[in-house]
Amino acid sequence: MVLMDIENSVLNALKSQIKSFLNIKGVDQVVVDFERTSDQKFGDFSTNVAMKYSKILKSNPTELAKEIVSYLQSKKLESIQKVEFISPGFINLFIDHAFFKNYLLEIIKEGPNFGKNQILKDQRWVVEHTSPNPNKAMHLGHLRNNLVGMGIVRILKWNGAEVISDAVYNDRGIAIAKLMYGFLVHMKKNNSALSEISYWLSNKNSWYTPEEKGIKPDAFVTECYVLGEQDFKKDVDSEKETRDLVVKWENNDLMVWELWKHVLGYAYQGINDTLNRLGNHWDKIWYEHEHYQKGKDLISRGLKEGAFQTLEDGAVLTDLKKYNIPDTILLKKDGTSLYITQDLALTFLKKNEYNADKLVWIIGPEQSLAMKQLFAVCEQLGIGKVEDFTHVPYGYVGLKDEEGGFKKMSSRDGTVVLIDDVIDIIKNKIKNGFSEEKNIEKAKLDELSERLAVGAIKFSILRSDKTQNLTFDINQSIDVHGDSGVYVMYSYVRTQSILRKVKKEIPENIKFPNIFGEEEALLRSLLYFPETIKRSQEELSVHYIAQYLLELSSNFNSWYAKEVILDGSETEDYKIAITKAVGIIIKNGLGILGIKTVEEI
Repeated sequence: MVLMDIENSVLNALKSQIKSFLNIKGVDQVVVDFERTSDQKFGDFSTNVAMKYSKILKSNPTELAKEIVSYLQSKKLESIQKVEFISPGFINLFIDHAFFKNYLLEIIKEGPNFGKNQILKDQRWVVEHTSPNPNKAMHLGHLRNNLVGMGIVRILKWNGAEVISDAVYNDRGIAIAKLMYGFLVHMKKNNSALSEISYWLSNKNSWYTPEEKGIKPDAFVTECYVLGEQDFKKDVDSEKETRDLVVKWENNDLMVWELWKHVLGYAYQGINDTLNRLGNHWDKIWYEHEHYQKGKDLISRGLKEGAFQTLEDGAVLTDLKKYNIPDTILLKKDGTSLYITQDLALTFLKKNEYNADKLVWIIGPEQSLAMKQLFAVCEQLGIGKVEDFTHVPYGYVGLKDEEGGFKKMSSRDGTVVLIDDVIDIIKNKIKNGFSEEKNIEKAKLDELSERLAVGAIKFSILRSDKTQNLTFDINQSIDVHGDSGVYVMYSYVRTQSILRKVKKEIPENIKFPNIFGEEEALLRSLLYFPETIKRSQEELSVHYIAQYLLELSSNFNSWYAKEVILDGSETEDYKIAITKAVGIIIKNGLGILGIKTVEEI
């Protein structure tokens, strides 16, 4: 566990002193926030506390800042080189050289654990993400959901929480029936085979498998669904047969269930293949067919307790006036359930199974109102408090249009990009980019290209604020000179290349310069990794990690271009230590993003 956390070791002491000063001045409740400065000439951290409380004290903010600085200087706080004020009332903090030396050694000592903390110790979080419908292959929209979700899982763990990641498969209903119908009718090897479930059960070899069709399981499932959907729309008999499949399934028809399990087996295989390729997973998968009826019991209880009302036509309506959100129907007039009915059941099951402190849903912004309604009803039913639940929305992923702007993907327009396809495209681009002189073995080249491709895609998606719409750009994602994951990975490779040439241990009595040189910006950027970890957790967004890694890599490469590291000088150990620390933080940061590093390229 990192001991030299700048927040705990320096800033908290400073905050405590500022609070004491303002308490003496007559301010009871004092909150002091420090932010990193935009320019190192203003120090390492800055606070606007003087401007914040000058109105309460009816004083000039610059004069108040001056008083606070004078007070802090009299305390001679450890690890602080100087504190200064500037108009209109900012207080700037400069960390001293001794702290930087100890901090550098601490990074090396902690290694893979550097940046971890225990802020969320003893808390249990459940993060639901991705939850693809098992009737189509996953596309870039699912990918963003998956990467945002897994990023949140990892950042919570880095802050000390116990985290369970889960997903729910909507494995029943009309969409799944269309998939079954499409398979039964369109995947026959010959026309003599009857499009009947009883015939299929006795003659399964008369139907194609994904392997026989030469396509991936999820692509096979997508084709079945699309063909079933087309028949459903244009043919009355097909629509009737598809709806009959839903009725028979709900009545536990064993033959229909056998077909249902068969086609969903292909869907799950395809989803798992894609997830394995990404290196992501769920700890728990919920299946809608196992709990969709249980929501009705909860609604019956709510009716008895007076939380809901029954309308004249028999539908059940919420009463959410005190939450200042619109009401919603919980059960249709015919007694059938809705999405919220099933979500209530699942939330109840999660709370009971995990005894979780916090439940998080990674779901698109169009569901924001529905999630608020779900959380309110859960509170009314005693499942949990509204503050126990968090909806994390994310923006859409689109393609570049002809003008270079955002174009939303659409299944109807055929502009959906599948996850596996985009990995393959980028992987082949990376393969082709390696020069023949490198003479890399075929198997090693394939593994290296796969790892770089997956890393490039993850970074390209995670580097943007999750709430912004994202235009995915294949070429930008692999630009070794731009704001890309490949650029960060190359920076890591450069650190390891240097360190492989070092034949000695880094001593603790490193000769540290009295005045920083070209490495100053790089050293200061090392300070901000633990702070970035905390901010990412607080805002449930790992894009701060990605942006930090770009800055760190840029500072390292700028320093590397001007400095000979292994020069045999008296500062060589110091420069080796900086290089090692940079490598550790890049690897740790990429790990939070779910990106595996490569040691050499």
